[in-house]
Amino acid sequence: AMHEGHVVSAEELTVLLQPLFTQNSRNLVLFLQDRLSVDDFTYLSESYGNKNPFQNESLQSSASSLVLPAVDCKATRYLLSILQESGDWKLTNVTNLNVSQLELSASNPNLLVVQLQPLASRLKEVSTLEAIAENDKIIGRVTMDLQERGINFSVIYTAVRPSRISRRTYVVAESRRRLMAAEEEDSLSYSPLNVTTGNNTCILFYAGNFSLKASGSVLIDLTNATFLTRDVDISASECSESNTTLSLKYTNPVNGISNLEIRFLMTSKFYEVSAREWSTLDSVEIVQDGKKFAKFNVSAISAPAEYSFHCQLVGTSDLYPARLVPSNDEAQNWDVFISKLQIQGFNIVNNQFSYASDCTTFFTPGIWMALVTSIILLWILTYGIHMIMQLTTNNRFDDPKGPALSVPQTE
Repeated sequence: AMHEGHVVSAEELTVLLQPLFTQNSRNLVLFLQDRLSVDDFTYLSESYGNKNPFQNESLQSSASSLVLPAVDCKATRYLLSILQESGDWKLTNVTNLNVSQLELSASNPNLLVVQLQPLASRLKEVSTLEAIAENDKIIGRVTMDLQERGINFSVIYTAVRPSRISRRTYVVAESRRRLMAAEEEDSLSYSPLNVTTGNNTCILFYAGNFSLKASGSVLIDLTNATFLTRDVDISASECSESNTTLSLKYTNPVNGISNLEIRFLMTSKFYEVSAREWSTLDSVEIVQDGKKFAKFNVSAISAPAEYSFHCQLVGTSDLYPARLVPSNDEAQNWDVFISKLQIQGFNIVNNQFSYASDCTTFFTPGIWMALVTSIILLWILTYGIHMIMQLTTNNRFDDPKGPALSVPQTE
């Protein structure tokens, strides 16, 4: 029994999952979503006037079940690692969602990881209700295929981060900035991707959301495959003192694309004007199926060579502070969206990001607008005070009993 408000820690989650490791049937299916909270099941139900997206009855029909209302983000962050360390699992990333032809090992326990589509993305116009309904169909399809094959299995349905962050009562008295910073820290869900040469780390790469859109319709969300399941090949990455290339290769990221490679090309160069070395992300390349080549020039992504680079939004949109500008015709067919990007390709110490140089300058458009508006208002106030100071009052008045007051024109 879980008490109200209790958040399950990583140690508690390991204990709760022990029955999965000791039972005779050790086939486990992990359905992983980007965001999910237990409140979604009630908020999106028919009782609120919506069409209930949760039509799958796997939870009710199972022999036993466990519902955890709140799990620590750090626990879900390392859930896959916890599962792999608990036994000699045969890990399989299910991409085509068709497990009828999948060969399952009879000697070793099988761990099937199914990446569900994200609930929200800046690259697609789909509601949360529709996304969850589609994911529910995927869960039902995979579980039905396993049942038809007579395979006993257990299912874990969870997410990398919560979709709804509760406002805790004990932090009400704290400043708003502190609360927002705490929630931002909780949203971090995985460690950065690192490329090593020998015992040294030469590239660090992190993104809160890493998504592509091909031909304006096919969404490719690479966030989980890159940072969580690490279903990405980085062997083609290269590191040197002046040039670094981060190569990310994906196999069958979506239906219709068998191979996809994304390259980040960085250089480090000494500039005499600043008398220091600067690292620059020069270009981003996308290679689809080994023949379609798209290249993007990069603007405003640079930092001192000993620093990392951070930017809240990076992509092909004109609204982003750091843009990827298409440089050939094939690049016109791609849309790129990267949120919370942080990358470093030189001078990495202790396998950690160095101090981050942010893409947002000190004088943002909002600051300039505030300054200009303040100057205009100050000028109006000064002009008004000056006009009031020029007002004079009469120092002589008419006497009804005396002669009429004569005021010379000079006065």
